[in-house]
Amino acid sequence: MKNLLISIILITAHFFCQANCLQNTYQKEVGVREATGRNDGYDVEKYLASTGFGKGYAWCAAMVNWVHQQCGFETPESAAWSPSWFPTSKVIYHRGKLTFGMPGYQIPSSGDVFGIYFRNKGRIAHVGFIHQWIKGPFVKTFEGNTNEAGSREGDGNYYKRRLKSQIYKISRWREQA
Repeated sequence: MKNLLISIILITAHFFCQANCLQNTYQKEVGVREATGRNDGYDVEKYLASTGFGKGYAWCAAMVNWVHQQCGFETPESAAWSPSWFPTSKVIYHRGKLTFGMPGYQIPSSGDVFGIYFRNKGRIAHVGFIHQWIKGPFVKTFEGNTNEAGSREGDGNYYKRRLKSQIYKISRWREQA
């Protein structure tokens, strides 16, 4: 019994260390802004380079990819394309409901990736990180290539407060507790 308890504690500690790495890494990116408003600038271009793209491309998914790479986590093959962050096996939340895509019942938490669906695009077209899943209708997020208004073509990295009803899917790329 003692060994089982120690194993559970170690696995749980590992899970929280992974989440902390993601959160600590993206928090260091607060304040990043595009140089000229054309999807460019040193930090924006480092995000894009992590996906094999250069300046000028939309970069919300590239920022998510770069953060995951800094923590040594798996990322999707087409990481610059927002929908690639939501394979069925990683999805824990879909259209307002927690799912069973991942083993067990997973409450969204810091470091999980959220996606917003855009009808005019017919797909998820903006991604970012869940910063804090709070009680009530709102969620705190950290997003790249957005702005104060919450655009998907913004000018920098921002913390946002979004309605949970705006969130289409949430996936988890780190290991499970």
